[in-house]
Amino acid sequence: MTTGTSPVHGGTDRTAAARDAADRMATAATTWLEALDAEQKASAHWAAPGSDAETEAERLRWYYTPTDHGGLPIGAMRPHQQRLAMQLVASGLSTPGYVTVATVLGLENVLDLAEGWVVDWGRERGRDPGMYYLRVFGEPGGHAPWGWRFGGHHVSLNNLVVDGAVRSTTPCFLGTDPATSPLLGGTSLRPLGAVEDLARELVRSLSPGQAARAVLLPRAPSDIIGGNRARITHGDEMLPLTDIWRNRLQNELADRVAEMNSRAENASGLDASDHTALALTTTPKGLPAAEFDAGQRELLRRLLATYVDRVPEGLAPPPLDDAALDAVHLAWAGPTEAGKPHYYRLQGPGLLAEYDNTQRQANHAHSVWRDPEADFGVDALAAHRAAHHGG
Repeated sequence: MTTGTSPVHGGTDRTAAARDAADRMATAATTWLEALDAEQKASAHWAAPGSDAETEAERLRWYYTPTDHGGLPIGAMRPHQQRLAMQLVASGLSTPGYVTVATVLGLENVLDLAEGWVVDWGRERGRDPGMYYLRVFGEPGGHAPWGWRFGGHHVSLNNLVVDGAVRSTTPCFLGTDPATSPLLGGTSLRPLGAVEDLARELVRSLSPGQAARAVLLPRAPSDIIGGNRARITHGDEMLPLTDIWRNRLQNELADRVAEMNSRAENASGLDASDHTALALTTTPKGLPAAEFDAGQRELLRRLLATYVDRVPEGLAPPPLDDAALDAVHLAWAGPTEAGKPHYYRLQGPGLLAEYDNTQRQANHAHSVWRDPEADFGVDALAAHRAAHHGG
C-alpha cells in the first residue's frame, strides 16, 4: 500500500495528486524555513535524504515517546513561526488527520492534569505541548529528493518527496493518552475511537472457528510489536520501553522508565513464549480477509481507512480490490470486551497497521500505519539514485 506515483496504485490522477501535494509541502516548508533565524535553522534544516550516512540514519529515526524527536521544537518558535510550522504539518494530512494530530498535542495538557502535574521527565515541564519537533531534509521543491518529519509524544509523521512527487508518508504514528476523556454534557473525547471500535466490531463478528484463528492470545502486549524500528524484519518482538528513546536514559529518569516498563509487562501477564507468539513474521499471522463474509469485508475496508485516510486524498493508497483485500490478515490479542486491554494488527502486502490500548487501565492507545517494504520511501530514493547517479 505504497504512496505516490507507482503504476500499481497510480494513474494520471494519482500522479497529479502526488505532485500537487509535493508543491504544497514545498511552499509551506520554504516559507517556514525562511522565517527562522540561523540558530533555529541549524536544528530545523538538514542535508538531503541519502546525501550522507549520518543524515540518512537520522532521517530513519522516529519515536512516539516524550523524547527529543530531532528538529526544532514548537516551543522554541515565535508564534508566527509556529503558525507556519503547522501549515507544513497540515500539508501532509487530511483534515480529519490534522484535527486528530492537533488534538493529540493538546492532550498533553490533559495528561498533565491526569498525572497531578508532577511527572518529571528531566526538563522544566514534564508533559509539554511545545515539545513537538519539525525538521526538513534537503531543499524543498524541484526534482531532487527532500522530505520532512514532525514528531513528539504520540505523533510521528514522515514524508519523502522524490522527482517532485510525494512518494512516502509512512511510518505514520498517532497515539492518545488518555484514550478517552470526559467532555461536557456526558460525552467523551476519543481521538482514535473509530480505530478501536471498528476493529472490535470486526473481531466480535467472527464465527467461533474464525475467532480461533484470528485471536492469537487471550492477553494483550503492553505496546505495538514493531516499536519504533526503522525497518520491520521477520521475528521482531516487542521492544522494552527503555529502548524507545533518543538517548540512553540516565539516573532517576532511567529508573522511572524501567519501572514503568516492568509494571506494564507484569500487568500484561505475557511470558517469553507469548512474545514469540505475537512476533512479527513475513507471512502474516491471523485470519485472512479471503475468509470474511461481505459484511466483515466492509468493516475491514472502513477500518483500513482510519489509517490510510490520515493523509490527503490522492496520497492515501486507493481502496484495495477484492484480490488484494483477500491477502490482508487480522490478528487480535486480549479480550474483545470494551474497556479491556487489547491489541490488533492488520498485515498484508505493503501494509502493517498496529493498535494497542493496554496501559493506564486500557486508556492509553497507540496506532501506526507502516509499509514494511517501503517505509521512509527507501525504495523510491534508491530508484532515484540508480537512475540519476548510477546507484
